[in-house]
Amino acid sequence: MREAIEDFILYLATERGLSDNYQISTRLSLEGFLHWLERRALQKQHGAEALRKLAETGEPWPECAVAPGSVTLQEISEYLAHRKRAGLSAASIKLVVVAIKIFFRWLHVRRRIEKDIAETLPLPRTERYLPETMNELQVEHLLEGVGPDAPRGLRDRAILELLYASGLRVSELVNARLENLDLENRIIRVTGKGNKTRLVPVGAKACAAIALYLQKERPGFVGKRTGSEVFLSSRGTRLSTVRIWQIVKACAKNAGLDLNVYPHLLRHSFATHLLSNGADLRIIQELLGHADISTTQIYTHVDQRRLKAVHHKFHPRG
Repeated sequence: MREAIEDFILYLATERGLSDNYQISTRLSLEGFLHWLERRALQKQHGAEALRKLAETGEPWPECAVAPGSVTLQEISEYLAHRKRAGLSAASIKLVVVAIKIFFRWLHVRRRIEKDIAETLPLPRTERYLPETMNELQVEHLLEGVGPDAPRGLRDRAILELLYASGLRVSELVNARLENLDLENRIIRVTGKGNKTRLVPVGAKACAAIALYLQKERPGFVGKRTGSEVFLSSRGTRLSTVRIWQIVKACAKNAGLDLNVYPHLLRHSFATHLLSNGADLRIIQELLGHADISTTQIYTHVDQRRLKAVHHKFHPRG
């Protein structure tokens, strides 16, 4: 089974082109399950007491190979129950279930097992939390709070403007490249989850802020190892996602916002403000790069919550 996991991760990387983070998450889920299966098999062979003594002495455990075809649905269910008792959240358990399901489906398609035992495995229900958003005035304060005379102010203003104008993920922003940016036609091509590319419109104010940064500030950052990334550090290297978080946090603090502001909050605000101003949900789905419309529908609940709050506040009998 360990060899099968390696082959499966290679398949995700080469044939499916899925991200490194997805590969790592899937590997951890499957290897955690395999470790539990191996420990369970060793306990049956040698007894729990013998394994406990080995653990105390630090001696290596006996080798135990688990065949994919020997795994049962009952074992999968018991493992998931074990993880739940250990305190794993429903959302995290769902990730494990998905990893197990797609792994055994792949094994069956590749004829490594006779039957897909995980086909009927249900996905656990998870609570859907409404995303936080900023109102339009708060976004305005955040954007206007970045002065052009501040150190790297033009770059930071351009970053904030693009995050809000186009609803980009942080990973999409740090990987944005000059050759994919068309300020004349006000669009940017980005690569999102699953290495899927999409064209996203860029607002006029964001285009103006980016153009000013490219003209007056970015040339001073360029060094020998500089690539074609739009946003650079002062050393001429690509900004990290952590650095983008730090920039957004610092800008919110300078703007005097008493909020927990983070990059994805601007993405949530982008979608919510589009919806509240009459944009079609399918268009918002395409702009955000969501594979499933159900992911985008969460913003309808946010908008309904906002409308109820307004009604409660301003209606005489609210």
